[in-house]
Amino acid sequence: MSPAVTTPPQEPVEANAHRATGPTGGRTAHFGHGGALPYEVALALGIGTLLLRPRDAPGATPWVVEVARYLDDADRVDRLLLRRTSGSVLDVGSGPGRMVAEARRRGRVALGIDVSPAAVAMARAAGRPVEHCSVFDDVPGEGGWGTTLLLDGNIGIGGDPGVLLARCAELTAPGGIVVVESDLDPERDHRFAAVLVAADGSGSAAFPWAVAGSRVVESVARTVGLAPHGRLRRGGRHFVLLRRGDARQ
Repeated sequence: MSPAVTTPPQEPVEANAHRATGPTGGRTAHFGHGGALPYEVALALGIGTLLLRPRDAPGATPWVVEVARYLDDADRVDRLLLRRTSGSVLDVGSGPGRMVAEARRRGRVALGIDVSPAAVAMARAAGRPVEHCSVFDDVPGEGGWGTTLLLDGNIGIGGDPGVLLARCAELTAPGGIVVVESDLDPERDHRFAAVLVAADGSGSAAFPWAVAGSRVVESVARTVGLAPHGRLRRGGRHFVLLRRGDARQ
């Protein structure tokens, strides 16, 4: 769920919970699962920030997860992204559904998916269509979405950007666009076991995560049938647009 992954005081990492399956179909831990469930608690309270740390390097500079921001309406950068795309919208790691709400306000068909029960409950209470499922589960409308969103650091879901982008290509219609929010460092390619930690020190269990810059995203995308289609930098956030090949080609 939120901006590209960077180190403080720059942009925060995504905070959407996700359950992922690898190429073999084995179920892996999702963002913020287990332990004290700090992400679920923060969403329920509607306040605060969390820290995302490498499990095996607790002294490393953490990424900041701005939970309160995910509960806000779409901001000017979010709205610009929607203006740069067309067709139906699938938001992977939608959280409480700010992008779904904005897309629907613009008259577009939109759906969010997220594995956080708290996020899904909030979205539904607000009348926003968000399914409680992983991107690697069966997703409604597979292969027909005009725009697939991976914002707020969600390129990290499952810990392998190649597997994730291949799945997003399957979900997107021929000629459609996958929008990825990337790290501010275009060369960053970091895959690690992470934990989510609250201000009081309580934390989640470990889960696989990844951070990828624009050049890394584009390089990986080419291997799974997604062609670079432009970049966008606004408000301290970096985005890569990827186009799925047209079936007629």
